[in-house]
Amino acid sequence: MLKRQLNKLVQAVTGWARHVKRDGLTLWFAVKHSRTPWYAKALGVLVVAYAWSPIDLIPDFIPVLGYLDDLILLPLLIKLAVCLLPADVLQASRAQADQWMASKGQKPSSPIGIWLVLVVWLGLTALAYAMFF
Repeated sequence: MLKRQLNKLVQAVTGWARHVKRDGLTLWFAVKHSRTPWYAKALGVLVVAYAWSPIDLIPDFIPVLGYLDDLILLPLLIKLAVCLLPADVLQASRAQADQWMASKGQKPSSPIGIWLVLVVWLGLTALAYAMFF
């Protein structure tokens, strides 16, 4: 009984993670689409750059907080950006994302994401320095 419930939980979490990954890739294609509104493109670029950056805003070695961006912040930002897309753009971009995942099996990487995270960290460091010194 417990093993069955645990398997269901693992399957649900795995399915959720797969959808989040697909929607992150969907945003990448949606940003390039001509019918995507500017505000959805702007948020999409930031979310995709951060999602594919190898550097986290909150490093994973910080207990509990390190995983908050991966488990809560990033999926919420992806969901928000996806909600801003027109239905036809979302459908076309999801089809492209599904095709990419079937053929490539991995997400692209983002050097822009590295720079985005570094700029945020430098800004926070400068702000902290100005406040306390």
